[in-house]
Amino acid sequence: MLAVALVAGCGALPDKPTRATLYDFGPGPKISSPSATNASRLPPIAFAEIDASPRLEGTQLLYRLGYANANELRPYGQARWSLAPAQLLHQRLRDALAAERTVLDLTEGATIARTEGRAPDKLKVSLEEFTHYFESPARSVGLVRLRATLIRREAGGDRVLAQRVFAAERPAPTADAPGGVTGLAAASDAVVADVVAWVDAQR
Repeated sequence: MLAVALVAGCGALPDKPTRATLYDFGPGPKISSPSATNASRLPPIAFAEIDASPRLEGTQLLYRLGYANANELRPYGQARWSLAPAQLLHQRLRDALAAERTVLDLTEGATIARTEGRAPDKLKVSLEEFTHYFESPARSVGLVRLRATLIRREAGGDRVLAQRVFAAERPAPTADAPGGVTGLAAASDAVVADVVAWVDAQR
């Protein structure tokens, strides 16, 4: 009877919790080091960590049902980003900028030394939207929106050189977490390319 009780007790043990699947943007395009020509043509830039609203500071993979209640953010239960979206985006954007210029990390309160007579311009980015957006049960996209500000330090103080909102959406191949990741990674790469081109045009 004791053996039967033990077997019954073991059968009643709960299953091990399922570990969440971790995602990132993938390896990304191969980026070569800046050439001597590019390094002399494009000035260095100071790049701060990307700001994000509290709802985007965690690692949850979020989605919206635009056809039901677009104001509600919903998390996928067993899917997580390996880092917060702002950190993943920061890495991607930094690598893309570094392909054409020297990128200096700008931490909170840090100062950057002057180069060739003036301080490098500062790029600040705020992440505003980063969700798997369902337009209908059968169609969804990865949606990314951010605000970029380029700041120039002058004798009289900092001056906003340019500011722009960037947004991109790319189709999600499936209506689930892996599909959302694919769409968001592609939308992120599109936004990164747009930001880099915009920064280059502000020289």
